[in-house]
Amino acid sequence: MPTLNGKTLFITGASRGIGKAIALRAARDGANIAIAAKTDQPHPKLSGTIHSAAAEIEAAGGRALPLAVDIRSDDQVAAAVAKTVETFGGIDILVNNASAIFLAGTLETPMKRFDLMHQVNVRGTYLCSQACIPHLAKSANPHILNLASPLNMNARWFAGHVAYTMAKYGMSMCVLGMAEELRGKRIAVNALWPRTAIWTAALENLVGPDARSMCRDPSILADAAWHILTSDSKICTGNFFIDDDVLRAHGVTDLDQYAMESGHELQPDFFLD
Repeated sequence: MPTLNGKTLFITGASRGIGKAIALRAARDGANIAIAAKTDQPHPKLSGTIHSAAAEIEAAGGRALPLAVDIRSDDQVAAAVAKTVETFGGIDILVNNASAIFLAGTLETPMKRFDLMHQVNVRGTYLCSQACIPHLAKSANPHILNLASPLNMNARWFAGHVAYTMAKYGMSMCVLGMAEELRGKRIAVNALWPRTAIWTAALENLVGPDARSMCRDPSILADAAWHILTSDSKICTGNFFIDDDVLRAHGVTDLDQYAMESGHELQPDFFLD
C-alpha cells in the first residue's frame, strides 16, 4: 500500500485551510511536516497559527516543525529549508499552497495588492521550489505540488481580476516549465485545483458565511493530493489535476461526503469552463 510514512513535507501556508488539510492527511500516515507560514500569533480574523497546526498534526500521528516564514523573504525561506533538513534529514515533498488573492478590476487594484499577489504566488512558489530542489533530488520519490489551476486562456478568467489571474497562472507556469526541466532529476511537478469552491476561513472572510452550503470541505484536496504525492515521481509529472477527477480515477464514487452541506448545488471554482 502506498504511504507517506517517514516522508518529509515542506508545506507553505499550512497553518490553516487547504495547506493544513494536506498536512493532516499526510500526518495520518506518520509523515514529517514543516509548517511554513506567517501566522505565529493568532490572527484577528482567521483562526489557526503554526503552533495550533503543529499540535493537530502531532495528534494525527505526524511529526511537526512550526516555522514562521514569509515566503517573500529569501533569507527566511533558506533558513526554514535548512531547519527542516536539519530536523528531519531531508525533504521529499514540497507543497506550494500559500497564495494571496484580491479580486478587483485594473483600476480598483492598488499596486501594493498587485505586488503582494505576485510576490507570494509567483515569486514565493519559485523561491521555495528553488530552495527545495537540491534536497528533493536526493529523495527516492520527490514531488512538488502547486495549488494552481490549468492554464485556461479564456478571456473571462482575466477580465474581472487581471492581476490575480496573472499571479495565479504564474504558479501554473512554474508547473509547466519545471516539470520538463526536472524530469531528468526524477522530481515530479504537478498542479492540483478544486472543481468547486472550498470552504476555508479565508473564503469566509472574503465572501461571508452564506457561501458555506455551496462549498466542499478542504479534505477533498487533501485526499487528492495524497494520491498524487504517493505516485511514482518518474511517471506522474507535468499534470494539471482536478481534485474530483483524481478521486474518481482511484475509485472514489461518493463525492457527496466532501460537501459542507449535503444536497446543495456547488459553486464551480475559478478557471474551469
